[in-house]
Amino acid sequence: MTGGSGSSLRIASYNTRDFLDDRRAAARVVRAIGPDILCLQEVPRWPLTAHRVRTFADECGMRWPRPHRGSGGTTIFVSDRITVDSAAHRRLSVALPMRTRGYALARLRHAGGSPIAVASIHLSLRAGERHAHTRQILRSLEDLAGDSGRIIVAGDLNELDTGPVWGLLSSRVVAVSPDAPTYPVRKPRARIDVIFASPELERLDHEEIVLDEADVLAASDHRPIWADLAW
Repeated sequence: MTGGSGSSLRIASYNTRDFLDDRRAAARVVRAIGPDILCLQEVPRWPLTAHRVRTFADECGMRWPRPHRGSGGTTIFVSDRITVDSAAHRRLSVALPMRTRGYALARLRHAGGSPIAVASIHLSLRAGERHAHTRQILRSLEDLAGDSGRIIVAGDLNELDTGPVWGLLSSRVVAVSPDAPTYPVRKPRARIDVIFASPELERLDHEEIVLDEADVLAASDHRPIWADLAW
């Protein structure tokens, strides 16, 4: 399924708006991209909705390592090329009455190689919370990565590239997804969905993938992003 070759990794990120749009169209978009790792935001997170996420993973041709209670609607799927050492979801504290927030974590390997720690994130609408949450997420990633030190952060920052969270992330990791707006889907003006990776994970030439625009518009209010990295 994946577009990556033996020593490369394709990672994608997608905000699916709680499947309020066309879930099958979203699955077709994911299959066209062919990621090894898919970081998701705004998947259904309430009790008794796990079957919808599991069905979506099947429709994408991917595996869902772990249910995501406490994740704030974030989770991670993987392809058959990826071995999962561990996966977890963690809650972030927010001021009431704001929506709950959390992040998904996974320690992943390919072909028996060194591990990479990956986080799928969907940050707060409040600047102070975004900054505090990002610090917490980075600490968790670095602990999970261990001696390899290699991390990937992907998701919806709810912040433009002039914001403090971008500065905090850029002090540790490099933006590897295209420098293009991602929201709103029809006439994107804001680049708020981004993939960051450790400098050791070399960014390969971005492969242009022709997506069905009707599916992209039907699937979500965000456009998907992806990047190919040397692994």
